[in-house]
Amino acid sequence: MDSVALYAVIAVVVLLLAVVVIVGLIRGKGKKSAPPSIPGAATPESDDGSGAEIPKSRGGIDADTTDAVDPGSDTLTLERPEEVSGRFARLRARLARGNKLGQSLLSLLSRSTIDEDTWDEIEETLLTSDLGVGPTNELMERLRTEVKIHGTSDPVVIRDFLRKELLALVDPDLDRTLHTERNMVLEVPAVAMVVGVNGTGKTTTTGKLARLLVAEDEDVLLGAADTFRAAAAEQLTTWGQRVGVPVVRGPEGSDPASVAFEAVSAGIEQEVDCVIIDTAGRLHTKVGLMDELGKVKRVIEKKAPVTEVLLVLDATTGQNGLVQAKVFSEVVEVSGVVLTKLDGTAKGGIVVAVQRQLGVPVKLVGLGEGPDDLAPFDPVAFVDAILGT
Repeated sequence: MDSVALYAVIAVVVLLLAVVVIVGLIRGKGKKSAPPSIPGAATPESDDGSGAEIPKSRGGIDADTTDAVDPGSDTLTLERPEEVSGRFARLRARLARGNKLGQSLLSLLSRSTIDEDTWDEIEETLLTSDLGVGPTNELMERLRTEVKIHGTSDPVVIRDFLRKELLALVDPDLDRTLHTERNMVLEVPAVAMVVGVNGTGKTTTTGKLARLLVAEDEDVLLGAADTFRAAAAEQLTTWGQRVGVPVVRGPEGSDPASVAFEAVSAGIEQEVDCVIIDTAGRLHTKVGLMDELGKVKRVIEKKAPVTEVLLVLDATTGQNGLVQAKVFSEVVEVSGVVLTKLDGTAKGGIVVAVQRQLGVPVKLVGLGEGPDDLAPFDPVAFVDAILGT
C-alpha cells in the first residue's frame, strides 16, 4: 500500500472516531450526572423533606412462610436519624410553646391575694391537666403550705417551689433506662415488645424507636407481628427500609406469635443488638385478644428474654388511657410507657397519673409527627419546659 492510500485510511478512521464522539456528546447533552449516594444526604427523589427516598414496599412474600425483608435492595439512600442527645432539647421548646399548665399555675399563684376562689381555680387547672385526684390533692396541700410560709410577693420564690413540687410528682429518681442492649451472657438480642390499643400510633412508634436505636449505633431488627391490620407490615417495612433495618413479616392474618418467634430467631442468627416486636392494636375489653398478647410474650421467651414491654398511650386520651394501661400491665407486665401527642395541650399531668397508676416510668415521649420526634423522657427538662424556664 502506497503512502497516499495509507494516509487516506488513517483520515477515514479519524473521521469515524470524531463522529462517534460527537454523537455521544449530543446524546448526553442536558443530562445531569447522578451524584454518588451518601447516607443521610438529600436526593431528588425525596418527597417527605427528610433527605432520603422513601422506599417502595416490597411484595412477593410467600403466603405460607414468614420472611425477613432485606431493606437494602430497594433503598437508594439511607436516612441518618437525628442524634438522640439533641432530640429532647428541640422537643422541649415545642412543649414549652404548647403547654399551658405551668403558665396557668404561675399566674394564679402570683396574685396579690389568694382566696378560696383562687385555690378552686388552681385545683381545676390541675385536674384538667389529667394529673389525677390523688396527686392533685397532694400538690394542693403542699402549695397551700408554701404560700403560708413564703407568701406570693416574690415570683422567683413561687416558680422555685412550684418547680420543686412538680418535679417531686414526676419523680426524677425512677429508672428510665431503655433495656435494649444485647445479652452477652446468653448471646441473644434484647427484645422489646410494643403494645397498645388501635389509634395510639403504635406501629409508627415502633418505627421511630428503631430510628432512635440506630442513631445510638445499635443493630436492630423489626418483627411485624400485627398481622390483622393489612397496612401494618407494609408500614413497618417502609420504616425499616429508610434506615437499613430488616423486617420479619408474615402473611396477613397469620399467627402473631409465630411471626414474633421467627423475628427473634432471625435476630439471634444475625447477632443483632435488639429485636423490636410490633403487636396488633388490641381493645382492652377483648379478653381473647389480650390473652393472645400474653401468648406472644410467652412464645418469644422460648428464644430470649423480653427486656422491655413498652405501652404506647395517646396523651390526649386522659383517664381512659389509664384504664387501658392497667389492663395491659396485668397481661404483659409493662416496663415503660411511651406517651405520644404530648405537645400542644395542657395535659402534662398525664405523666404523673400514668406513673402512679402503673408504678412504671414514662420512658419515651412523642411531641410531633416527624420521623425523629421521639425522645427519651427527661423529667427535669419536662418540668422546666411546662414552666417556661
